[in-house]
Amino acid sequence: MNAATFGNIIRKYQHTFHRVVDFIPGTDHLLPLDFTQQNTELTAEILSDEHIFSDYIQRKLQTTNSRYGIGGYAENRTIYSISSVFDGAQPNEEPRRLHLGVDIWGPAGTNVYAFMGGMIHSFAFNDQYGDYGATLILLHQLDGFAFYTLYGHLSVRDIQTLSAGQYVSIGQTIAHFGELHENGHWPPHLHFQIILDMELKEGDYPGVCKNSEREKYLANCPDPNLILQLDRYIKE
Repeated sequence: MNAATFGNIIRKYQHTFHRVVDFIPGTDHLLPLDFTQQNTELTAEILSDEHIFSDYIQRKLQTTNSRYGIGGYAENRTIYSISSVFDGAQPNEEPRRLHLGVDIWGPAGTNVYAFMGGMIHSFAFNDQYGDYGATLILLHQLDGFAFYTLYGHLSVRDIQTLSAGQYVSIGQTIAHFGELHENGHWPPHLHFQIILDMELKEGDYPGVCKNSEREKYLANCPDPNLILQLDRYIKE
């Protein structure tokens, strides 16, 4: 299934989807957060310390009275320079910087819900500095087409009792935003990503790609706002 076909199918069912996080349209404010080089507030001091980075996010949300911060899809991010996870395997190889999901930044422990029914495809604790930490991948079907959703930076307890093949119901609490020590050492947030072809991977799939591979990965990972539908409530 290509991205255009997927988009057509998913739009048919958008009105049936459950929220992925608690959110009251018209009441709760969403704050767009820029993690590109254009954001000169993000100094090396902030990015080099996970606690200072977390305080920065929390302060941004508090001062703007925002329930969540939203980190954009297909954003070319400088923040990935903090971890070797995003470096090339060979010296001077192009690093990965292009974000393939949408981030929802908020308090640790925030509930994450299944937007529709599905089945647990796989899960893992990707415990490298800068990685996903606790990760869950669900398999869904619409109109006979299969696709996947990835939930990264979760609480470890959310994946400790799971089994591949378990079913989840629409609106079910499937996870929570993880703490620093269990979410790859990032400020608490959810990385939400759509994947059309898992390429035989389990418990993990790149959430960031090389800019030279942009076309390939964006085609396989369509805009998560097709499901989240939070972008329409963001006010600059």
